[in-house]
Amino acid sequence: MATLRERAERHGPMSDAEAEWLTLLASDWQIIADLSFADLVMWRRVEAGFVAIAQCRPQTGPTVHQDDVVGAFAPAGKVATLQRALDEMTLVATREPRWDEHYAVREDALPVVMDGVAIALLTREVSQAVSRSSSRLELNHKGAAEDIIGMIIRGEFPMLTSVQGPRRGAPRVGDGIIRLDDQGHVTYASPNALSCFHRLGVTGTIVGRSLPRITSEVISNKGTIDETLAMVVMGRAAWRTDLEANGGCLSLRAIPTLVKGVRTGALLLVRDVSELRRRERELITKDATIREIHHRVKNNLQTVAALLRLQSRRLEAPEAKAALAEAMRRVSTIALVHETLSGTLDELVNFDDLVVRSVRMIADVATADVRVKIVREGDFGLIPASVASSLALVVTELVTNAVEHGFTGRSSGTVTIRAERDGEALHAVIADDGVGIRSKPSGLGAQIVTTLIENELGGQLEWRSVDQGSEVDIRINVRI
Repeated sequence: MATLRERAERHGPMSDAEAEWLTLLASDWQIIADLSFADLVMWRRVEAGFVAIAQCRPQTGPTVHQDDVVGAFAPAGKVATLQRALDEMTLVATREPRWDEHYAVREDALPVVMDGVAIALLTREVSQAVSRSSSRLELNHKGAAEDIIGMIIRGEFPMLTSVQGPRRGAPRVGDGIIRLDDQGHVTYASPNALSCFHRLGVTGTIVGRSLPRITSEVISNKGTIDETLAMVVMGRAAWRTDLEANGGCLSLRAIPTLVKGVRTGALLLVRDVSELRRRERELITKDATIREIHHRVKNNLQTVAALLRLQSRRLEAPEAKAALAEAMRRVSTIALVHETLSGTLDELVNFDDLVVRSVRMIADVATADVRVKIVREGDFGLIPASVASSLALVVTELVTNAVEHGFTGRSSGTVTIRAERDGEALHAVIADDGVGIRSKPSGLGAQIVTTLIENELGGQLEWRSVDQGSEVDIRINVRI
């Protein structure tokens, strides 16, 4: 999808500063459209006329444009209004509705000013097919819109410190609005906004009262008020914060209204996010529980490995000691996967880190007479936890087998772990430059590898001898 700058520059170059300013405005102008109950269209002056580079439809009323107008040039009946707004650097309201196909449209045009220069134009368009009563809510919505429109004309909006665009739990105009004066007193609260504060335990109306004082009363049992909250409820900063009290939670966003740099009041958007925050806390609790489970499983497996180590020390038979050592190594590999999962919120494992840590354990298996170098090539990438344990066992078994049996009669050797990802397909090769293999191994390690690859991972496995050593080729699909 083309960006606003890309659409605009189809008709001529645009500076970085202008592109950033218009992008910031377009990311936040849904508020103006909803407060005005009107469509907004952004126009750019080009040699051929005025071209539409962005548009926004209201969520609080019907739209004027059933089809997108982006990329279209302004019709002849609109050009004079746009040119006048550009020349006079002020809002121009049409005296008579303009007929657009089947219905009349009343529209205002205003310049988008940055550093004293008009860099684009906005039209605010309302269909006359639907008549609206001048209710108190509508008058206050439109009054708030006029405050922001005036800031656009003076180059004071958008605000660089504001939280723009769709965010988690971000309040919208339909959720509730509050208008404040320069002292933080409520001059208007929509019914939805009033209901939000009632859910926090506020009684009666809040109009005419100090919003900072109301806020401090409902959270008085929590001690010092957070500085961010204080700045937002005073309307002094274009920030967003949460207000929690009495089991409820409100998301508040402040937009200070300025006139030539002097704050005259503020618009607050209010949304009840109590259920959203409750669900988030549940998810955080579940994530913490899952991590704790992985941590405890890791501890239990390490205990099992320690018991196997103690048991092996009491045995005399070399075969029994070797069997317990292999069992201990396999248990430690699985514990390593759970240790990794206990430190992350995701059910995905960076398998390359696991391989590095596993290789350190495998190096201890090498005999003192043989110096084995283990080399890694390529990346395994992220692997689901459901696959990680089985794949980790496969890799460690194959590398351990190469280290123990691949370099008989030699003083040194190299084991190479190659991995390649192509979407869901994973291709891994464990290769050594040792003595090679005459036939497919049939030991316990080989049986474990074959069972895990073919039955657990649904992949393919191939053992082969090459000119210099042997290779084991693994192919599986990894669905993330």
